[in-house]
Amino acid sequence: MPRPWLAAIIATSSAACLVPSLAAAFYAPPAPSEDSPEFTGQAELGYTHLSGNTNNETLIAKGRFTWLKDRWTHSLRGETRKVEENDDTSAEQYLVAGRERYQLDGPHYLFGFARWEKDRFSGYDYQFTTIAGYGRQVFDGPIHTLSIEAGPGYRRDALESGENKDLAVGYGALDYLWAFSDSSDFQQEFSVEGTHENVTTRAFSALTTQLNASLALRISYELKNNSDPPEAGDEHTDRTTAASLLYSW
Repeated sequence: MPRPWLAAIIATSSAACLVPSLAAAFYAPPAPSEDSPEFTGQAELGYTHLSGNTNNETLIAKGRFTWLKDRWTHSLRGETRKVEENDDTSAEQYLVAGRERYQLDGPHYLFGFARWEKDRFSGYDYQFTTIAGYGRQVFDGPIHTLSIEAGPGYRRDALESGENKDLAVGYGALDYLWAFSDSSDFQQEFSVEGTHENVTTRAFSALTTQLNASLALRISYELKNNSDPPEAGDEHTDRTTAASLLYSW
């Protein structure tokens, strides 16, 4: 029986199989400050293994590494998810992304990111996206933090059929954090990526409680919607509800 704080409880859309969404909307790291540590990182793990009448195994693993240099904030992140039921894989997803932020004077900044993602059951072999633009730090804590950003980009859709599509993308996003106590916070991320063929909407909501200086428990809900997925794709909308353990340094 899995330990409760390691359980990853997957909730789905109307699809019969478990199909969790791949990623949070986006991550807008805060601007560098004089007292900010030069290097920070975070690892998140959720795992369950059930045996008996039903044999089910679920793994969610995420990692992020951030480092600061003058006005620059560099970050890398990776994610993987896999669901197996009775030795059949019903979800298998991977994501690798890199992001740059350059702080301008005042609450303004420039950003750019590149993201590669693969979902076995989406109808895509893989998708590669790169976007650059302008962001604004609307609120900067300590209780409320809000970033908004927008910009143009490019996406390559490699379909399972072998066809490749090169698409122009319009992007907009927000990242909000409410630190409502010394040890707990609520986070809401939302992004939209639009092309002439479809619109991809991502949303991420999370409640995080600090257990000690390094460990925290997170309850999260993620949603990813593709307005017009490939014919081989299972569903328009993927949803994930998860409980996971976070380690930060």
